[in-house]
Amino acid sequence: MLSTMLLDQDFVATVIAPKQEVIKAGVWRCPICTYDNEDSMSECDICGVLRNPLVKFSGNSNRTAANFKRLSSLDMPSSEREKNILIESELGAEGPNSSSASLGRDGRSVVKGRETASDSGSKPEILNSSMSSVSLSSKSRTENANEDKDKSNLQYKPESWMMPDQAEGRLSQLNLAIVGHVDSGKSTLSGRLLHLLGRISQKEMHKYEKEAKQQGKGSFAYAWALDESAEERERGITMTVAVAFFNSKKYHVVLLDSPGHRDFVPNMISGATQADAAILVVDASVGSFEAGLDAIGGQTREHAQLIRSFGVDQIIVVVNKMDVVEYSQERFDMIKQKLGTFLRSCGFKDSSVLWIPVSAMENQNLVATPSDTRLFTWFHGPCLLDAIDSLQLPARDYSKPLLMPICDIIKSQSQGQVSACGKLETGAIRTGSKVLVMPSRVVATVRSMERDSQVCSIARAGDNVTVNLQGIEGNRVTAGGVLCHPDFLVHVANQLELKILVLDVTVPILIGSQLELHVHHAKEAARVVKILSLLDPKTGKVTKKSPRCILAKQNAVVEVVLQGSVCVEEYAKSRALGRVSLRSSGRTVAVGLVSQIMKTQD
Repeated sequence: MLSTMLLDQDFVATVIAPKQEVIKAGVWRCPICTYDNEDSMSECDICGVLRNPLVKFSGNSNRTAANFKRLSSLDMPSSEREKNILIESELGAEGPNSSSASLGRDGRSVVKGRETASDSGSKPEILNSSMSSVSLSSKSRTENANEDKDKSNLQYKPESWMMPDQAEGRLSQLNLAIVGHVDSGKSTLSGRLLHLLGRISQKEMHKYEKEAKQQGKGSFAYAWALDESAEERERGITMTVAVAFFNSKKYHVVLLDSPGHRDFVPNMISGATQADAAILVVDASVGSFEAGLDAIGGQTREHAQLIRSFGVDQIIVVVNKMDVVEYSQERFDMIKQKLGTFLRSCGFKDSSVLWIPVSAMENQNLVATPSDTRLFTWFHGPCLLDAIDSLQLPARDYSKPLLMPICDIIKSQSQGQVSACGKLETGAIRTGSKVLVMPSRVVATVRSMERDSQVCSIARAGDNVTVNLQGIEGNRVTAGGVLCHPDFLVHVANQLELKILVLDVTVPILIGSQLELHVHHAKEAARVVKILSLLDPKTGKVTKKSPRCILAKQNAVVEVVLQGSVCVEEYAKSRALGRVSLRSSGRTVAVGLVSQIMKTQD
């Protein structure tokens, strides 16, 4: 079921955990790619490595080289694989070293009286330390590189200034994405909230009201506080993610007002990847709520699936425009019942979902108890501002090396500097630090930083900052890139293995399907080159190998090749850089995670 497979802890437990489980009877685990094969298989079904290598390392070097050549033939046709099995079996049975390898009574290869690694759990002798000096396939090279990186990450020691100082007295930052179907009132809600909390002055608000009335859009006055471009105001829709700030009793809140129109979902994804929690705004009007939940074009549905796939597990559902339905409790309960069922199927727990009926236009239940008796008589829960304070901050990784995906670039030709905007996912940064800009691989110096338009000297994981860089040309910094520690590089790859959940699609995913892959702020054209297996939605175990297609609601392991390269990490090592979504024809068709990096850019 979808509820057990979206990318939360339950999903990770069913998808990642199988690699760490004890091997059960009836299967053997490949020592190269760790794939669980059926006991009857003599070679790995994924990478083709022999289950029982018969040639010892101490034997003839020509035979050893032949074995390594065999290991690297990942794309060899099945007929050639069978031929090589026969050849290698003959090599192992003859020559001066043939006495060191024999078959036991149960048919398993025994070397000097011991079982091989495929049965005992230890590595076979053929895979010793000298393997790293031999040229293998790109997949094996990537695995070795990953091992080296893991070792170096363990050696990373954060400095004392990187840890948060409680004595600073600064409110904790909460990144809050506002998502939902087009015309549900997201920008109006955000503008009204900012005005009530003093972030927009009365003078500015009067200006917005006057300008909106002149264009015959008086009801859009609050939205104009965030929709500042002429095109956004002309069309009456949000097109880019607008960022605003306010303080509650508990948090310094960064509002990420996302576009609701389906044409700008890629921009919405950029906002969702930065969020710690989300407000899902739905329109209570008859017909409007139903349109948002429609399986074909409903952005309420798609936005909920996307924010869940990007790790958001706390959500406030704001049922807006309650004044249009005369604050009907029956309408609210119906929306709660229908949408609640869908949110549970997305993986949201009931305890992590708050339901708040509001009217942004009439200022009901935003920052104080509702004054309208039609709402006050039946709703006794918290107002929106109190609901925001009830959210819990996710854990911050201060002690890991710096990782900051770049969401936007600001170039100043007059000052000759370039600025990178984004949220620190891990680590910390301060003025004067050296950072590595990926994928250009250029080291730059942090000249200064700004947080909430205020100059700051230190930023830590969870902070949204603008980093002003020096010592680098503007064309070497791109949105979708990553700022990282100079000694701890992120991978730049163009071939990935993904574990995905296919959403409500009418067209199945096939080998050769052309898709658009989104990972943090990067997007790249992708092509499915292999469908490795289908997975059981509850256990994560393989149910079918090499299926012809993937249908709606199915979980699968696929291999994709990208047109260009992206900065990416395996999900087990970095959640922020390991979550992906796949889109096609303006719709999100699948969400998932990076299970393995197959090919990196040299």
